[in-house]
Amino acid sequence: MIKVLIPSGALGISVDPDALERGLQMQPDIIAIDGGSTDSGPHYLGTGTCKYSRASVKREWRLLMQARARLGVPLLIGTAGTCGTDSMVQWLLDITREIAAEEGQSLRVATLECSQSPARVAQAFDAGTITPLAGAMPVNREDITGCSNIVALAGAEQINAALQTGAEIIIAGRSTDTAVIAALPLARGCHPGGAWHGAKIGECGALATNNPATGAILIEFDTEGFTVHPTGEGVRATPLTVSAHMLYENADPFILHEPGGHLDVTAATYTAVEDDSSVRVTGSVWHPSERYTVKLEGARLAGYQTISLVLVRDRRYVEAIDQWISQLREAFVQREGSNIAGDYGLEFRLIGSNATLGALETRRQEAHEIGVLVVITAADQQAANDIAKLLNPYLLHYALTPNEPMPTFAFPFSPPEMDRGGLHEFVLNHVMTLERPMDAFALNVVEVGT
Repeated sequence: MIKVLIPSGALGISVDPDALERGLQMQPDIIAIDGGSTDSGPHYLGTGTCKYSRASVKREWRLLMQARARLGVPLLIGTAGTCGTDSMVQWLLDITREIAAEEGQSLRVATLECSQSPARVAQAFDAGTITPLAGAMPVNREDITGCSNIVALAGAEQINAALQTGAEIIIAGRSTDTAVIAALPLARGCHPGGAWHGAKIGECGALATNNPATGAILIEFDTEGFTVHPTGEGVRATPLTVSAHMLYENADPFILHEPGGHLDVTAATYTAVEDDSSVRVTGSVWHPSERYTVKLEGARLAGYQTISLVLVRDRRYVEAIDQWISQLREAFVQREGSNIAGDYGLEFRLIGSNATLGALETRRQEAHEIGVLVVITAADQQAANDIAKLLNPYLLHYALTPNEPMPTFAFPFSPPEMDRGGLHEFVLNHVMTLERPMDAFALNVVEVGT
């Protein structure tokens, strides 16, 4: 039997000390946590940076390092620093060094690096060992070599290689959310289907309970399945909350693909146990694949953006906002075209009308004001800013009809042009075939602390 404590859905979003303490009292064999994902868009992978503040990451990582020292069990994180690039692995390693020095800890730390050279990936593409996943955009060699960062997602095999070093702390780059939880149970002979299924349920901490905000959860793995134990005060897991989590970030509620195979939970059964606060799951099946593949994620710089925001409260203009925007856009393009060199993008988002869904919005409600957010995309920052300045008088004074008095709308900021910086976009949603699981990864062990 192997007990895995997942203290939170991700490092940096909050660890509940009380829920963590109750989890520690259950004597877990390992503490495992996720460090990020692609949920927040391509910026973090494109720039190799973290979404969460360094202060919050260090505060929560200190709690987990203290917990690890107290129990003498491994502490493992996957997808370090949101995006899991090598730079973020080193970033978290630096934080680990700081905490170790401050806490007087002497530690063996294993780092698993997952970044891929665009040139190497391009060679694999030429060799035909890279395959697009469903819905992936078409790519060519130039798209790949133009990526600022590419990562391969580590699976249980790579995580277990790191665990086998005997390190007290493992800092892994981009990993599947489930691999960091499933790795040890798989290595210790627990049920393969149960290991992967339980890891999927536990990937986001207490999200598979009736109170996701409590964060922590402990999963007990054995030779037949697994049992989910919430550790927050009064928190319950139910067959519904547990089974429903297979729908989370997954196109198929019964099938989950991982490096080396796929999980099938079609025949899984979910049973409430222990005063209806925990759930027992059996019947999950793991199907190994004939070839070993890892998913690739890549992002590239796609341009630079400047935004402007104007507030429209004139009732006539609010009611005719779509017409006003359409006419304003047409007038701007016709009159200012000769002043703009190169391609550019001009996007209007109407806050209070369709800012979230754009053209897909179906609900139209009466509003007393509309915020018009304009997003200008160009090849460089100066060009985007210049276009925004050309647009400035149109947003401030453009009239709905030719013969009416010139209107004046409100800029909430001065200047209204705000540079967003580089715009990144995802390029790769593919898998790469490997002869050996470690072929695309680098494992290092260092000593830190006193």
